[in-house]
Amino acid sequence: MEYYELHPQNPQLRYINKAVGILKKGGIIIYPTDTVYGIGCDIFNKEALERIFLIKNDNSSKLLSFVCSSLKDISNYAKVSDYAYRMMKHLLPGPYTFILPAAKAVPKKLWSKRKTVGIRVPNHSVTLKLVEELGNPIISTSTTNRKGEILIDPAEIKNIFNSQVDLMLSSGSLTGAPSSVVDLSMDEPEVIREGAGDVSLFM
Repeated sequence: MEYYELHPQNPQLRYINKAVGILKKGGIIIYPTDTVYGIGCDIFNKEALERIFLIKNDNSSKLLSFVCSSLKDISNYAKVSDYAYRMMKHLLPGPYTFILPAAKAVPKKLWSKRKTVGIRVPNHSVTLKLVEELGNPIISTSTTNRKGEILIDPAEIKNIFNSQVDLMLSSGSLTGAPSSVVDLSMDEPEVIREGAGDVSLFM
């Protein structure tokens, strides 16, 4: 595994570009978000997606969320109602995962049985720069140990995933609190998980 330490507010572009190069070749990376470290790949690379399912020991029926670069970018990958747009405009970028109806551009591998997808726009310069430079979304699934516990220490993450991923971008220890998950795919919003983001708007 290649390993680079980045400034959380002003990430070094040369390391971002190394990660983007690996993503374009079908590689797997670990990167910081505004909540926890994520394991990611290009959403359009089928082989890379299969590798992530193997790393997480999940079957391919589990919904994986992905990171978009902006609210405007979300509309390319999901159907956004007027209400959903207003809520996301108020809260993004931030520690939220929003469940939305999938657009045809998203690989069906990432669709739930209800034809929805989970989308994030984290408030973290490294994450957003990665997606901007790549030009399309990347998978966002948290780094956990075999017990399912979230890992926040970069050294521990590096030790556990050293032989499973191709590159890690580190920006120090993170909060460890997962994103709040809000379903905006129906007429009424539903809070699926209360995490780092304030969900009082939906209660």
